Amino acid sequence: MPFGKYEGRVIADLPGEYLNWFAREGFPRSEIGRLLALMHEIDHNGLSDLLRPLRGEPPQDA
Repeated sequence: MPFGKYEGRVIADLPGEYLNWFAREGFPRSEIGRLLALMHEIDHNGLSDLLRPLRGEPPQDA
């Protein structure tokens, strides 16, 4: 995250409350805004396990 309260944190690691705040207040009109909106959708729909391979983590057993 290049700015704000969580500057320096990986966007995939932002807390849901912060992503929800952006959803209420409006995402920036930029590539960062599109990534924040995508991460909000992933978090809101409980799909965070989709990010495990990108982090080099093994998939969870079903």
